[in-house]
Amino acid sequence: MFTSTRLASFAAVMLAWTGAAQVAGTEKLRIDFPPESPVSVVSMDWGASKAEARGGAMVVELDTSLTLRNTGQRAIRGVTLMVLAQEVTPGGKASVTVPSLNVAPGEVFPVRINLRLLRPLQRGSGALVTVSLDGILFDDLSFYGPNRLDSRRILTVFEMEARRDREYFKRVLAERGPEGLQREVLLSLARQSERPRVGIRVARRVTNLEGAQEYQIAALAVPGAPVEAVSGSARMNLRMADAPRLVLRNLSRKKVRHVALGWIFKDMNGRTIEAGTVPAKVDLDPGGVVEVRGDRALHFSQPLMVESMSGYIGYVEFADGEVWIPSREDLAALGLDRVISPSPEEQRLTNIYRRKGLKALIEELNRF
Repeated sequence: MFTSTRLASFAAVMLAWTGAAQVAGTEKLRIDFPPESPVSVVSMDWGASKAEARGGAMVVELDTSLTLRNTGQRAIRGVTLMVLAQEVTPGGKASVTVPSLNVAPGEVFPVRINLRLLRPLQRGSGALVTVSLDGILFDDLSFYGPNRLDSRRILTVFEMEARRDREYFKRVLAERGPEGLQREVLLSLARQSERPRVGIRVARRVTNLEGAQEYQIAALAVPGAPVEAVSGSARMNLRMADAPRLVLRNLSRKKVRHVALGWIFKDMNGRTIEAGTVPAKVDLDPGGVVEVRGDRALHFSQPLMVESMSGYIGYVEFADGEVWIPSREDLAALGLDRVISPSPEEQRLTNIYRRKGLKALIEELNRF
């Protein structure tokens, strides 16, 4: 019987082929990859994961590690896994995205899964959780996977940002030498530590927001952006910003299907706070204008007295799959480089410097 006690870990698993899928696992965790998948399971560890009954549901807290191998012919740049306890139960499905990879054919890499999932109380046999592959992005920006979670777009954006930031640090190294690179990394670490820490999460919008006021959104014009934010507004109280509305204009000659809208707040204390980016699906022809109404709300972890709100274009995906992201110069021109979160790649590179020093960082940059 499955209990709430801590489960024993296991070091490795046997691989078996069943039907059209490669399956590895135990009665607790099942890995389900297609047979032609360019990654395979080397090992997995249930670790400190546990599950317990709460009311009529079972809460599964995953603290699991996987080791995967690149069995394909191209280097892997990013991976998204779908983690499923129950397809239809709210809270029963999640994902894990690992960007900023550089995994050559034949190499192995780790994936950590730290999630909380809900499912009905376990009945009969079968795994508690199934992990499947949603997508893999390769170094030539080609993609493999069902893309049920729209991971192709997400992984492509991460990779474009990674290339941008690696090239920037490599250019600094070439033009200013190791000391110049060190100064730039220290500036990045300082910006990261100085950013205001306000917990903001994205959740479903509400129909009745008590005490809300209407705020006009100042549309920031990102230089070189193919889409322009014209105007907008949002309803806000001390705990939530709801129903954001933004008017967008396509300045390019290509059809646009996704736009990421970035939100920034300024509070009564003069702090500038990033609220993150929310993707919006659009059908925007060249030269066209569309009003985007958000179906999500931004929830603040603590009361926030907002003085003003700004919106900007975080990235754009065209109908042909091409992605535009702002350059570092674009972000600096608006002061956004001091406000928004650094890319996962910039965080990874600066962490290499912090843990291992300048020489290790230079060696890592030279790998690309």
